[in-house]
Amino acid sequence: MRAVQCFEYGPPENLKVKDIEAPSPGKGQVLIQVEACGVNFPDTLIIQNKYQIQPPLPFSPGGEVAGTVKALGEGVDSLKIGDPVIALMAFGGFAEQVVVDRGAVLERPPSMEGIIAAGFSMTYGTSFHALKQRADLKSGETLLVLGAGGGVGLAAVQIGKAMGAKVIAAASSEAKLEAAKKSGADFLINYSQDPLREKIKEITKGRGLDVVYDAAGGPLFEQALRSISWNGRVLVIGFASGEIPKIPMNLPLLKGCSIVGVFWGAFREKETDLDNANFKELFKLFEEGLIKPHVSKNYSLEEAPGALKAMMNREVVGKIVLTT
Repeated sequence: MRAVQCFEYGPPENLKVKDIEAPSPGKGQVLIQVEACGVNFPDTLIIQNKYQIQPPLPFSPGGEVAGTVKALGEGVDSLKIGDPVIALMAFGGFAEQVVVDRGAVLERPPSMEGIIAAGFSMTYGTSFHALKQRADLKSGETLLVLGAGGGVGLAAVQIGKAMGAKVIAAASSEAKLEAAKKSGADFLINYSQDPLREKIKEITKGRGLDVVYDAAGGPLFEQALRSISWNGRVLVIGFASGEIPKIPMNLPLLKGCSIVGVFWGAFREKETDLDNANFKELFKLFEEGLIKPHVSKNYSLEEAPGALKAMMNREVVGKIVLTT
């Protein structure tokens, strides 16, 4: 089978597509014929040895795949050959076939096609956990999404609207804001042109924000924190800007707010049953037409370096996927 392989840590250009031996499922495992694999920011880090997980070389990047069940290992009787599924993994997804533990497999709705499903699990799993368990977002509250044009950002916009929030989408380009508008955002801020704090004050009429969802990091984090209301919650999702914010710690004290870390991968591992319940709700929202990944482009396996470079350069609107 074909797979994108990382033989040495470095830039995406180092990746190569190779024919390797197809895997076989062991006890409690599932073999999946991959239709598509989502491309995510952690994939750009893991190939540079900058991620918290360090697989032995060579390996394939890729943390979320969509496909169909090809074979079942001993003891797996809750699935059948041909079932449409999503699989969650730390790496290995940029390949024609993958083997994963049964617990990492989600049965996707039959109406969810592979390209869409490949862009679903990580972004919507992260954003739903963030807004439900970590922020306890309530109907009528005001949510600011920083980096609203990316995969997790657009997912947060859609989920926030589905939860009844008033959503402010902030992004760096008009193309990204247009995608956020189509995803249901009530207000738009182009922070490459407009002062973020002034726009937030104008939109909220000076009241401030209830929840901030920040997947970008960098200097905008402090500006958003200064715009939070009493009892507000600021969600730390990631640092796509490449800069980890350093903030004056008197700010959360004076604001009476919470700064809350969101690590969906660890949540998935430690609280699998709760995350599975989250996905049941997410699949229901999908079938009701309230949420849907915005897949802006799909690449072949051979085009994986270009896909990862686009992700690193923050050129991606919504999600991009690799198709086999």
